[in-house]
Amino acid sequence: MLAETVCSAVSAAGLGIAAITAYRKRFLAATRIAAYSLVPIGLVLTGVVDWVADLVFKPSTWIGFVVLGLAWALFMTTRAVERRTGGGRKAVQAAQRDAVAPQASAPSLGATRATTTGSKPKQEKQPAPAPAEDFSDIEAILKKHGI
Repeated sequence: MLAETVCSAVSAAGLGIAAITAYRKRFLAATRIAAYSLVPIGLVLTGVVDWVADLVFKPSTWIGFVVLGLAWALFMTTRAVERRTGGGRKAVQAAQRDAVAPQASAPSLGATRATTTGSKPKQEKQPAPAPAEDFSDIEAILKKHGI
């Protein structure tokens, strides 16, 4: 009841301001003010004001909003942790695309000898090939896009 009275008073005041504006020969502005002032009374007549009043003054509604906020906070926290650790959907998809045994393509004979004999394998220094062209920037772009 109080909300309807307030909305009616706001509409009446807005129509009064629109009338004063029209008297000053600013008809476009007066029409716009009249349109805005009719919105509160239209909301009262459609019942939206009662619905909003019930929504605002019900404790169970506010508890529902708190639960939704908590769910949102938990979701965003897990997303932040997932991004920080590098895990997540992209890492799972990349792991699924890898071979069953990615180290199987590496020569296993040298690693087996090193572990069985207990000695370190000799590292041969190969001279670096002379760079014909510098493709490091292109390689960085390709790595960035996972290619």
